[in-house]
Amino acid sequence: MPLLDDLGAPVPLTGPARRVVSLVPSLTEALAATCPERLVGATDWCTHPADLDVTRVRGTKNPDLAAVADLAPDLVVANKEENRELDVTRMRERGLAVWVTDIETVPQSLASMGRLLAEALSVDEPGWLAEAREAWAGPVPVPHARAVVPIWRDPWMVVGRPTFTADLLTRAGFEVVTGGASGRYPHVDAAALDDPDGADVVLLPDEPYEFTAADGPEAFTRVPTRLVSGRLLTWYGPALVEARISLDRA
Repeated sequence: MPLLDDLGAPVPLTGPARRVVSLVPSLTEALAATCPERLVGATDWCTHPADLDVTRVRGTKNPDLAAVADLAPDLVVANKEENRELDVTRMRERGLAVWVTDIETVPQSLASMGRLLAEALSVDEPGWLAEAREAWAGPVPVPHARAVVPIWRDPWMVVGRPTFTADLLTRAGFEVVTGGASGRYPHVDAAALDDPDGADVVLLPDEPYEFTAADGPEAFTRVPTRLVSGRLLTWYGPALVEARISLDRA
């Protein structure tokens, strides 16, 4: 029976993948923490672990497909949201096996990573995955705060639904609000976000837009802001364990 990725596409592997190129920072971190000897390539945005020493193949949206092919990977891992369908198609046309993940919730992320590791790499479940599974088990709590989560400015864009970040924050007790806009990552006027009747806090992550103490908080005079790690809000993998601890303290 052929292997199928999260989108139901066949993945032509004849055995456990021994050489893997990752085009997703979250998956890069997960693979580096689980079977680092198999990771041979990653994007420029793959910043964890900090000492990762593999060939870089440019970005998630503009990977160097020739460089990927030159690494002769058994498997390339990608993500439906982070990588372009065109690049996946072109890699498959080059004869590369590509596994695409599709993740919009915490339970999906845990199941997807578990299946990738077990079916495509034939490795035992790592400790960090078991720890993350336990950390995020249990019922969804009653929200204790309404949070706006900008991901860009000029124009302002915020996290909406359905997204992994919104689901993660919901499971941490935050109701993600968007200033009345709908969609996964809607554009919103900053004035609509700076409304204490609609939000209790603005969480300003450091990625994909790098909000800092000098860039972001000054746009909000009525709703308190908090600088947070974008990795802990958007990455699935070992970051899920840290996210649980960090958000419990928020």
